[in-house]
Amino acid sequence: MPNDNPDKIAILKVHIISGLVILVLMLLRLFVRIKTGKPVAIDTGDVFINKTGKYSHILIYVLVFLIVGSGLGTAILAGLSDIVFFGSGEALPETFDDLPPRIAHGVLTKILIVTIALHFLATMWHQFIRKENVLSRMWFGRR
Repeated sequence: MPNDNPDKIAILKVHIISGLVILVLMLLRLFVRIKTGKPVAIDTGDVFINKTGKYSHILIYVLVFLIVGSGLGTAILAGLSDIVFFGSGEALPETFDDLPPRIAHGVLTKILIVTIALHFLATMWHQFIRKENVLSRMWFGRR
């Protein structure tokens, strides 16, 4: 949607608020994860798959935090807080595409989507092919 579209500010408001909510939820999830510990890792018998499982969780956290950071960087450089939340009346920049954090935001988001899709497929593989009951391990208090 072009930045001169009047609906763009409302969409940006929802986008920014959603990003901040995701940040808070991820921080809460990380806090709970640290405080409650984690289940014993599943040993698939394959070192590569075991390490991939371990590092994929870390990668998801890193990507989310980088995406939020790049989104905040874009918002700061574009002056979005005054325009979107405080009604300064200023026009949105013609484009965000020349802002380095915006470029990172887009690339990182695509990487996160692929990572989540692969993570989901791996979960289904563990659950239904290997019968390792990973879905029950994901619930609170389960080990």
